[in-house]
Amino acid sequence: MSTGLYEAIVFGPIISRRLGHSLGVNLLPQHGKWCNFNCIYCECGWNEEHTEDKTLPDAAAVKAALEHKLQSLKEAGESIDTITFSGNGEPTLNPHFPEIIDNTIELRNSYFPNAVISVLSNATRIHIKEVREALMKVNNPILKIDSPDPAVVDAINKPAEGYSLERVIENMRLFKGNFILQTMFLKGECDGTAIDCTNPELCRRWRELALSLRPRMIMMYTLDRETPAKNLSIVTIEEMEEIAAPLRKEGMEIQIKGPSRVRR
Repeated sequence: MSTGLYEAIVFGPIISRRLGHSLGVNLLPQHGKWCNFNCIYCECGWNEEHTEDKTLPDAAAVKAALEHKLQSLKEAGESIDTITFSGNGEPTLNPHFPEIIDNTIELRNSYFPNAVISVLSNATRIHIKEVREALMKVNNPILKIDSPDPAVVDAINKPAEGYSLERVIENMRLFKGNFILQTMFLKGECDGTAIDCTNPELCRRWRELALSLRPRMIMMYTLDRETPAKNLSIVTIEEMEEIAAPLRKEGMEIQIKGPSRVRR
């Protein structure tokens, strides 16, 4: 299985190992990728491989596509657990993101009031008031920090110029714990840099950060799909459990997910 794009505004529902029966929403180009991270593990591939299409859907297009799909699911007697914003890059880069969230809440309430709304975000734009307030409206703002060390973030996430881990952390505190912290755990090498997310000192610092932020949940996960960087390997569930154990003792809720199938 190779990396690839989501070629529709609305896709699925799919069975998500973290979120259940999930209806996906892509606010980025349907035939391109737009992200201010260039993660070595991204299922969509490298940013530079998908530069042709830069067209972003507006709020009206997203609302129409989502309502059509929700109506079809309702008529078919199907259910969903979550409406999840992910897709071909960072969803909050869409300039219509706040309006789209308001529309989605309205549609969810009309068609599937028991479903939750989730946003998978790299948290790079939570310093923008309108983006942050929109994220605070959804059930699951799932915000990413893959390492407490800026150098490791550079190696894993390859953020765009101007990224500040310190600023991200400061703005996460504004959520007052009402968010989900997501962290990818992997091992390997990319561009000559060795990466090991099980490094004891990094794990100690990551736990300290988690305790200071006190998110309502932490999602720890590892590789599950093909990755653009080829020399990467998973971190086992047992290893992640060991890393998480001190946080569990502090009463923190932690979800740990290994690969859903054997990676080849």
